[in-house]
Amino acid sequence: MIRYTFGETFQRHLGGSMMVAGTAIGAGMLGLPMISAGMWYGWSAVLLFVSWFCMLRASQALLEVNLHFERGHSLHTMVRETLGPVWSAVNGLSVAFVLYTLVYAYVSGGGSVVAQSLASTFHIEAPRTLASLIFSLLLTGCVWWSSKAVDRFSIVMMGGMVITFLLSIGGMIDRAQWSNLFGGENGGEAVFIFGAVSTYLTSFCFHASVPSLIKYLGKDGRTINACLRNGTLVALACYFVWITAADGIIPRAEFRNIIAAGGNVGDLVAASGSALSGLILKMLETFSLLAVATSFLGAGLGLFDYMADLCGFDDSRLGRTKTMLITFVPPMICGIIWPNGFLPAIGWAGLAASVWSVIVPALLLRACRRAHEEETSYRTPGGATTVPMLLVYGIAVAIFHTLFVFDLLPMYR
Repeated sequence: MIRYTFGETFQRHLGGSMMVAGTAIGAGMLGLPMISAGMWYGWSAVLLFVSWFCMLRASQALLEVNLHFERGHSLHTMVRETLGPVWSAVNGLSVAFVLYTLVYAYVSGGGSVVAQSLASTFHIEAPRTLASLIFSLLLTGCVWWSSKAVDRFSIVMMGGMVITFLLSIGGMIDRAQWSNLFGGENGGEAVFIFGAVSTYLTSFCFHASVPSLIKYLGKDGRTINACLRNGTLVALACYFVWITAADGIIPRAEFRNIIAAGGNVGDLVAASGSALSGLILKMLETFSLLAVATSFLGAGLGLFDYMADLCGFDDSRLGRTKTMLITFVPPMICGIIWPNGFLPAIGWAGLAASVWSVIVPALLLRACRRAHEEETSYRTPGGATTVPMLLVYGIAVAIFHTLFVFDLLPMYR
């Protein structure tokens, strides 16, 4: 058994936790205040905790299963060897759908923020379709050039995102009207929870990183479990602070106008302008743009590699150009046709993610425990209740989102 010094142990825990938090936290958090407007602050906090708990359990289930495989084996390999070709195909389609949908969401959201920034800074009214096209073309070029370019660009933007997040959130919290959060019109209604569950699920979706953690840290279930717990707690804290800040400066009734305007990221930033000073507003705009851009690069690179492997394209310039076209052209066309699809797209991603990040891990855990009845070095907390809980949660999210799409659940408008 390998023993680590305190410094090495701390570094392993910190690195793994930040990998989880960095994957989970992205542009999806920008949609939380808008999708939460109906249920408002109190119920948002409840749904945040429930979503965090269930998604943590799903990641812990994947950890237990993954420890029975060799280091480096992906989720695709686990599903194929444990659940068979049918579930492997379902899982693969779900992953591809999520990535395509997220890339489209970030094309839409990025164009919205660019258009809002140009209007507020230079008084230029740029069409959102043009802003989306410019935003996506610049980042697509980065992905096409090389993975190393994405890595270096992402590091710079992540640093800027952290700084602007802290500055903008600090200013927003300082100007928050606490009367906005509780009581009267701002009390919220629990019935609006059901339309928001898929978006909240997406905000805690990082489960493809579990095999990467095992590859990085080795088959150390205790350490990886701590990274899963701590990383998701960081995400939970960031989301809670963000919702508190947004709901504190924008009254609940004002969200009706934001949703009517398209419900995009730029609409939220514009609505915040009346309550924020010029500097804080610029920090919020910059943070929003960097959050969308880093998420675009992360999802875009993942989809790029997935499609290259699926289609058998090589890593030459011609091969990467072919991959780029099938990866980014469809989301960019959708961004031009439907420029305000950020919030619905995040919800649709949550629907598909409920399959591969919740239902599939539950089925994997059940099959794995049947095949390996002996005690293992790591056991998912919750005992026999874990599998049914995850199945109920994942299926409920899929059903509620489907009902929401067909207007069979109430919407806050």
